[in-house]
Amino acid sequence: MKQNGLVLAGICLVAVLTVSFLSIRQSGQPLFRPAEQLKGQVARQLDSLDMRLEQTLLIPAANGATPDELRRAFLDCRRIYKGIEPFSEYFFPATSRLINGPPLPEIEAEENKAFEPEGFQVIEELLYPEFDTTQREVLTGETRKLRREVARCRQLWAVTEVTDAHVFDALRLQVFRILTLGISGFDTPLCQAAIPEAAVSMQHIRLYLHGYAKTQPAGDTLIHQLEAAVAYLNQHPDFNSFDRARFIRNYANPVSEQLLAFQQKLSVPVLTDRRPLRPSAATLFENGAFDADAYATTADARMNPAKVALGRKLFFDPVLSGNSQRSCAGCHQPGRAFTDGLVKSKTLTGDGLVARNTPTLLNAALQAAQFYDMRTPTLESQSFDVVHNTGEMNGSLRQVAADLQRSPAYVALFKKAFPAHRGAIEPAHIQNALAAYERTLVSLNSRFDHYMRGNDRALSAEEVYGFNLFMGKAKCGICHFMPLFNGTVPPTFAKTESEVIGVPAAADNKKPDTDIGRYAYVKVEPLKYAFKTPTLRHIGQTAPYMHNGVYRTLEEVVDFYDQGGGTGLGFVLDNQTLPAEPLKLTKGEKKALVAFLKAL
Repeated sequence: MKQNGLVLAGICLVAVLTVSFLSIRQSGQPLFRPAEQLKGQVARQLDSLDMRLEQTLLIPAANGATPDELRRAFLDCRRIYKGIEPFSEYFFPATSRLINGPPLPEIEAEENKAFEPEGFQVIEELLYPEFDTTQREVLTGETRKLRREVARCRQLWAVTEVTDAHVFDALRLQVFRILTLGISGFDTPLCQAAIPEAAVSMQHIRLYLHGYAKTQPAGDTLIHQLEAAVAYLNQHPDFNSFDRARFIRNYANPVSEQLLAFQQKLSVPVLTDRRPLRPSAATLFENGAFDADAYATTADARMNPAKVALGRKLFFDPVLSGNSQRSCAGCHQPGRAFTDGLVKSKTLTGDGLVARNTPTLLNAALQAAQFYDMRTPTLESQSFDVVHNTGEMNGSLRQVAADLQRSPAYVALFKKAFPAHRGAIEPAHIQNALAAYERTLVSLNSRFDHYMRGNDRALSAEEVYGFNLFMGKAKCGICHFMPLFNGTVPPTFAKTESEVIGVPAAADNKKPDTDIGRYAYVKVEPLKYAFKTPTLRHIGQTAPYMHNGVYRTLEEVVDFYDQGGGTGLGFVLDNQTLPAEPLKLTKGEKKALVAFLKAL
């Protein structure tokens, strides 16, 4: 009797599962969650990449394959990686750098160490423009390193929990990665495969969304938009002639907008992480897409209206200087885009010049390092350095705090700005108030921004052409990353880069500048003469240019880059990170490039 009951129960269970299975099939719902299906898809891509690296690149390289065969295998492996990239970059950024990071040493500033690069871009330099067949052993060694990192990625992926929210966040960031880094040739500087790879990447986004689209009719619009983007990329594969402005406005922006809308339609939550690029941003160009408070070190350091008002008052008050004669606004003048128009400012005493040109404070809040030499990470630490610098302010924040404590008006303002603090004014409060004001100086509403938001008349045809040159042939966009046009790396905007470009000491371009840049604070050779990549926003108002103010016009700046930087000028600079090959821009191209820059 007991056995008959177990049999009956088993029959009932099978019947229930069968009905459930059929109901799922009939409703059009996938048997597994789309995120689970996606995880399997990515795992298979990782397996495929490892196999291809071994069978089409590693073994053939060791056995005498021709350069053309090796280059074809390399491009094939890169295309496979582009399907993996959204999730490797999202979940394992350190491993991803070893797979597809820049072919430059990775600097650990805290340890004063530089680690040699590896991955696809190192292999690219071996294979392009020509392959030296005496380097086969080096090529096989680099390929083994790459396989090791792919294996690590496989191991990490196997134990990573992937939610629907993660999927949509990663895919939207991948769209932003494509339009900022991918189509600029950031990771394909020699093989020039940027546009075909962007098509492959967009196609994989479509593939990963297929499981979600089957559950909701609204997904059809998104799938069709992705198909249109892929078709446009495939129809226009040439790197130099590719119309990036049209692609971004007509294809990439609609894809990212519809991705967010589809996510909301599915009731998949949008992440609420505090990030420089808000997780809720539909495009890179919408008003409010960036959150300057994301760079604040603590929640208490974030802006409030009272802090901002206090910081603004302090910014214009000469009380911060040792002789009470110079304010922050003396060098960072609002009417000059928060610069001073000088090659270098006079010292506080007027008997000399400060070390470097005054940078703009507009969008200074949207970077992970301050000063040309990147010696401080925050706006708070920036103000400390400036106030205590003998040539600039020659002051003491502790003395300033004591002086302000004697002002009833300032005491009231500090109490309002820092209501949780009951004691006397402290230097940290002054620093944070100044930083709060500077975090309001976000300016991303130029004619360029209006054009990217859909206003066809915001830019002239020449300016649009200049933008396409900037992001393509002129190679500006691989260091000055859109849309901030500084060295803060998209799409996470968590790290700010520096470059060695070989700036001359004078406009005659005869001798290199002797300022050693970041090397003064981080003693690793690759950082000698390295300077932070500054913003190009409002560049038409911020002359003269470069860290030493050497060039007075944008035309001079463009000519410098066109010649290949310091190395192109004949300077011996073994660690220059700027490509040394001349760009060979025509007069018309240079004119269009300058016109675009002035629209920022």
